[in-house]
Amino acid sequence: MGVRVVGNRDFFKPGRCLTARFLLALLVLQSCALVSAWANSRRVEEGKALQIWSFDSETAGTLPQNFVVGTLVDGRPAGDWQVIDMKKSMSLLHNLDRREHMRIKKVLQTTAPPSPPYVFAQLKNRGFEQDYNVVMVQGPRVTDFDLNVSLLPVAGKGDMGGGLIWRAQDAQNYYITRANPLEQNIRFYRVVKGVRYKLANFDHIISVDTWHTFRVVARDNHCQIIFDGQTVFDVRDETYQSGQIGLWTKADAVTYFDDLRLSVVKSHDPLDFSKHAHTVRSSLHDVPAPLRC
Repeated sequence: MGVRVVGNRDFFKPGRCLTARFLLALLVLQSCALVSAWANSRRVEEGKALQIWSFDSETAGTLPQNFVVGTLVDGRPAGDWQVIDMKKSMSLLHNLDRREHMRIKKVLQTTAPPSPPYVFAQLKNRGFEQDYNVVMVQGPRVTDFDLNVSLLPVAGKGDMGGGLIWRAQDAQNYYITRANPLEQNIRFYRVVKGVRYKLANFDHIISVDTWHTFRVVARDNHCQIIFDGQTVFDVRDETYQSGQIGLWTKADAVTYFDDLRLSVVKSHDPLDFSKHAHTVRSSLHDVPAPLRC
């Protein structure tokens, strides 16, 4: 009993057979390349864990979940931190003189937060010089990461502005970078047992009428600090290897924050040393005199 071939018999001739095998092999190679590219892209994505706090799904007047306010040395809460509606926040700002009231009202009317309507605010407008208003995000300790936040300096006579905390051991031990419009500078500090040690300073014009961005890129003992897109510090320090993140203001500085972003990098990704602005090599065993002003 013979076998009946259905279709075009010419396809199975020797020349056509070789062409078909070539096309099939090419198809297999292309498929393997696509699978490999997909796998590589998955590895890149899985190497980073991204968390974003836009605060817009929170309830006004509350702390976001896992945000914990620190304690000052005398037992007071380290600030009045809460989620607020920026456009409706004038009623929350007290003890403003007429000039401040007019300026801030205009800023709030004409400036939108990065992700409206809610922002995260530090509203305490009275405080001593050494009041470090700290709020930390409870969670796993992170080592290598990209950390971003937007901030709006709103008010303050003794101090103004704020910044980012990272590799915090607790509310008394951490790294912090902050921008101060009253001093017109950006600084990088190591805080040990509640005492700040200045590691770097960068004089810079900081407007009080617009939002600014801070970014910290940390790999091992190497940190880059970027303000409004400009790299201001390129720092090496061995004191803190990992820890939690947070936000910071000082004394009577009223500051709004928005779009806090943490991207944790699981594999080492060296920083670009060609863009450094300032380098400090130090450790806890090489501590400068504490800054008390």
